[in-house]
Amino acid sequence: MILDQFKLTDRVVMVTGAGRGIGAGCARACAEAGAHVAITARTESQLEEVANDVRAVGRQALVFPADVSDLTTLAAFVAATVSEFGQIDTVINNAGGSMPAPLMDTTTKMLEGAFHFNVTTAFALSQAAMPHLLAAQGSIVNISSVMGRIRERGFLAYGTAKAALAQMTRLMAADCAPRVRVNAIAVGSVATSALEIVLTNEDLHREMVETTPLRRLGAVEDIAAGALYLASDAASYITGKVLEIDGGLEGANLDLRLPDL
Repeated sequence: MILDQFKLTDRVVMVTGAGRGIGAGCARACAEAGAHVAITARTESQLEEVANDVRAVGRQALVFPADVSDLTTLAAFVAATVSEFGQIDTVINNAGGSMPAPLMDTTTKMLEGAFHFNVTTAFALSQAAMPHLLAAQGSIVNISSVMGRIRERGFLAYGTAKAALAQMTRLMAADCAPRVRVNAIAVGSVATSALEIVLTNEDLHREMVETTPLRRLGAVEDIAAGALYLASDAASYITGKVLEIDGGLEGANLDLRLPDL
């Protein structure tokens, strides 16, 4: 049956930034589809909450508290996952982010930090896991952003990093074909703690909703469903692509109202 193509029965999925938000949603979705998950983030208590949900649906969870910005932890995360489960089938590189800032307030350190957090960490974990992904003929899913292809003032560091992540996805897919598929999701405005300032401000919330073609913010489940699809056999003929899950955005849906230089 076609629905069987979406199952991840007894596969092993690694997820970064999995303590809350999109990462936690991806871990839960993969577990519901039958996968065991290895999850990492900085806050152990948040990871344990996600792990409890994974175990509640009959799957196993490995909790690995770490800061992925410290690249030395990534090989250890891979080793712990293989020790626990014996394999790796999918890596979901979700950890990332960067605060907006005006151009003249964006330092080279901020730009390099955004690149490191959003791109270098995804590269390093994918490379460390690659021997196991090749053995499994597995997949990588990178969580990018709509800001990697549209423009708005204040997002130079973040948007540049996410654009680089999208292009890295395409290039890595070429390197890894035909044995490992590599895809990405360009995420729009999703109602998570990262948008707390919007969710708690009625005017900002209304502006974002009214300027999004589908007239709502995204839900974590919208992105998790896309990640599950790209990790599953249903997407076995897709590699090097960026799936846009953004409510139809073709431009920014929040004006930071930064003045002219």
